[in-house]
Order: sequence, then structure tokens, then C-alpha cells
Amino acid sequence: MERIVIIPALNPDRGLREIIEKNLELENQVILVDDGSDPEYADFFRELGEICIVLRHKKNRGKGETIKTALRYIKEELWECRLIGIMDADGQHLPEDMERLLMRAAAEPGTLILGTRTIDGNIPWKSRIGNQITRRVFQFTTGIKVSDTQSGLRAFSVGLLDFMLSVDGKRYEYEMNVLVNCARRKIPIVEVPIQTIYHDRDNSCSHFRKIRDSFRIYRQLLKFSAASLSSFVLDYGLFVLLTVLFPAGAAGVAAANVAARAVSGGYNYMVNCRYVFHEKQNVKTALDYLLLAVLILFLNSMFLQMFLHLLHFPVYPAKILTECALFALSWTIQKKMIFRAEKRKNELEEKNSRRREPLPAAGISAFRKRAASSGKGGVC
Repeated sequence: MERIVIIPALNPDRGLREIIEKNLELENQVILVDDGSDPEYADFFRELGEICIVLRHKKNRGKGETIKTALRYIKEELWECRLIGIMDADGQHLPEDMERLLMRAAAEPGTLILGTRTIDGNIPWKSRIGNQITRRVFQFTTGIKVSDTQSGLRAFSVGLLDFMLSVDGKRYEYEMNVLVNCARRKIPIVEVPIQTIYHDRDNSCSHFRKIRDSFRIYRQLLKFSAASLSSFVLDYGLFVLLTVLFPAGAAGVAAANVAARAVSGGYNYMVNCRYVFHEKQNVKTALDYLLLAVLILFLNSMFLQMFLHLLHFPVYPAKILTECALFALSWTIQKKMIFRAEKRKNELEEKNSRRREPLPAAGISAFRKRAASSGKGGVC
């Protein structure tokens, strides 16, 4: 089959069968991945294995790993695949909308097609607030505006398969990381409006863990903020100490500011390399960072002098306001221009442990039967 729809599932309800059957009517083959569902769902997955491909994780690995399991299967087995869609198993996505995204992906290869919901009062308030926060965080960190960063309905041509497999993330953070990496690699993101469907006001069917999964989504920005905060504490502490030691007056304040920035800048570079952007320290990034540090230092001194002499702020509050004003600029330049390398891939041992479970014979035969009847051949 040329079009494959991936559906990650964890303890799904019986309505999943209707979603799969509708996709089959639209001539989309389905890969259903059981992400460690409870034992009582085993019979249901066996039933579904008669009409689609079913892959299984013995233990729950998370949505990101579940999607990658299906992508690896497509890469290794379904060589005729040309278009790939991803949709949720909880009924929030309509197969008809999935069809529209696949058609758009066919017309625009090399583009990530994102199904976007209308964020209005019909959406549960927790989801609405969460979406507003994440899209603003996304725009802040990438400079690209996406109206629905949390949508799980996506489609793309097979040319992006390797890219999708290379993106880091095991759970819900994977979907955000895909968007971030698209922005970094200049992969176009096209939004297609879709219907908004929720089962109840609290979205109780979702497996999203609000605190833990939200932390995963925002982790990189939080790490950068922590690095910047610790750098600020170091910088401010040194600044206070040096203003006491250096001669009073504008020259002493300027010298204290330069010396404090030099020490805290070196510390900030090492922390960002190792813990935030996972970039090896090398001559290129060091020189890039040095140029940024010089720019920031120049702007820092200008802002500090402006707060001191034009606005007549006391010296220590002026220093705090200066650092806050330059935080966003520093983040944007480091994210988009200096630390551009992708995150390291998982260790080989971890990759080898992620072996796919064999397909049930019923699932294989059902897929071959449907493929043969459509005239598109069987599994390669």
C-alpha cells in the first residue's frame, strides 16, 4: 500500500475499530501499535490484527517510541509506502481529516502537514491553556508561528521518514521536538484546519500526564533558563564584589561589569554545550559564542549605562534590569545560530533493546490480502 496511517494505542476503547475500518475504506493501510496496554485488551488487539497490522510493546514506552516503532517497520518492510499519516486512537481525529492531510502531503512532498484545531471555548480549558502556552514557547524558541503545537494529527511524504526517526523524544515531547527540528532544518510546516472533537470537558480519554509530560515538553527551555539563572547569579555576585574592590565611579562600574561578564560567559558556554544543547565544545562554537559574548557585553554595557545615567536607577537594580533585557536575545542567537547540531542519538545498546515484536500471522495475512485485492502488491 502506498499510504500508511500509524495509530499509537494504549488501553483503547472499542471505537478504535471503527476508526481503522474507515481508514481502510479510504484505502489507507493501518499500523496499530499497542504500547503496553493492560492484559485485558489482548483479545481486542488480536481482533484488530485480522484487519490491520498490529505491532506490540510489552511495556509502555511512550508515544514517541510507539511512533518510531511503526516508522522503523515501514522503512524495513513496506518499501512501497509513499505517504505516512499519524493519528490518535481516542477518537479525537476523524479519518476524513486524516485523508485531507495525506492528500496535502502528496501535493507537497518534503513538508510536514499538521492538522490544526480551532482553539476556542469548545476545547477543555486545561487543553486550551496548555496549547496557548506551548505555541508561545515554540514561537519564542524557533521564531515560527504554529497555531496548534499539540495536535497529534500529522502527515508527510516518505522522504521525511529518516528525519522523523532521528528526532529525539520517547513520550509526548517527541511531537514538540518534531516541530522544533523542522524549524531548525527549514522543513516547511503547513497547517490544515480539522474538526475539534473532545469526549468531555476534561478530555478524560487522554493519557497525557499533565505535570510529567508537560515538563518533558518544556525541558529544553527550562534547562536553558536554569543555565542562564545560575550564570546570572555568578555574574551578579562577581559584579557586586568587584564594585566594592574597584575604584568608585563610572570606570569602576564598567570594569566590574566586563570582568564579571567574562567569567560568567565562560561558565554559561560550558553549561549550554554540555547540558542544554548537547553540543561538543569545539573551536567553531567557541568562536561563535565569543562573538555573541562580545555583542552581549557591548549591549550590556550600553543598557547598564542607560539605566544608571539616563534613567538614574541605583547600580544594583540597574544590573538586574540589564540582564533581564538581554535574556531573550541571548537565547535566540544561541538556539538558532550557535548550537545547531542535533541531539546525540541514543546509545547503541538502547537501540538494540528496542526490537519490534513479530507480527501476528493474522495481521500479516490480512495486510497481504487487502494489498493484493487493491492491485498494489503485498509486503515487500
